[in-house]
Amino acid sequence: MKKTVLTLAAAVLLSGCTPAEEEPAKETEQTAPAAEKEAGPVIDASYFNELKEVDGVQVIQNPENPLVLVNKEFALPSDYTPPDLIRPNVQYSFGDQDIEKSYMRRDAAAALETLFKGAEEDGQYLFAVSGYRSYDRQKEILAAGAASSSEQEALKSIAPPGMSEHQSGLAMDISSESNGFELNQSFEETEEGQWLKDHAHEYGFILRYPKGKEDITQYIYEPWHFRYVGRDAATLIYENDWTLEDYFKEMKPAE
Repeated sequence: MKKTVLTLAAAVLLSGCTPAEEEPAKETEQTAPAAEKEAGPVIDASYFNELKEVDGVQVIQNPENPLVLVNKEFALPSDYTPPDLIRPNVQYSFGDQDIEKSYMRRDAAAALETLFKGAEEDGQYLFAVSGYRSYDRQKEILAAGAASSSEQEALKSIAPPGMSEHQSGLAMDISSESNGFELNQSFEETEEGQWLKDHAHEYGFILRYPKGKEDITQYIYEPWHFRYVGRDAATLIYENDWTLEDYFKEMKPAE
């Protein structure tokens, strides 16, 4: 498991120490690791979910937050539609159809274009399969899944409406021609799937539902589902083998 090691300078910054004399500086060097462990890495408080309980559900009040944590515990408002949805200029598994699932939020769309270009430069050709998905569309998908098996079984891989990252406009399901454009666990065995796993963080994306983390994410392993969080957060998550849930347990809000 990869570990992120903060520099001494970062540890001093996080502990609030600003030594001005030579001898106190030595003391800071000795105590910095303990201070770092106690304080932990920090991010702006605005990146944490702001919540309000509505009918027993924790509903996110700042859904436009680019690091919004959407899962079976925290839901997006039923009427939320990202205001900056655009259609990234990438290859789609369904051709050039201008449909709902071809959209993403502006920053995520730009990052996806760069990701696909980077993959192509390495000889890997990716296809976008499903991006933004409305609350109502998610409701339809869950109902269809429950009808073909059971709701309990469907919920292992299909998010309840409001609890899908796709509604945030920050997620994209990705596949390849070599995998028949399918969204299944066989994608991890393809060159394209392995490339994404190894390089997505360089472009600001994380593998949102990794293998072995099902107890944390509450979803099965999905090697096709990538979530945009920005390069800094993505790199930290990748290097520490975290989920997005782990990230928010480790990070502290800046005061």
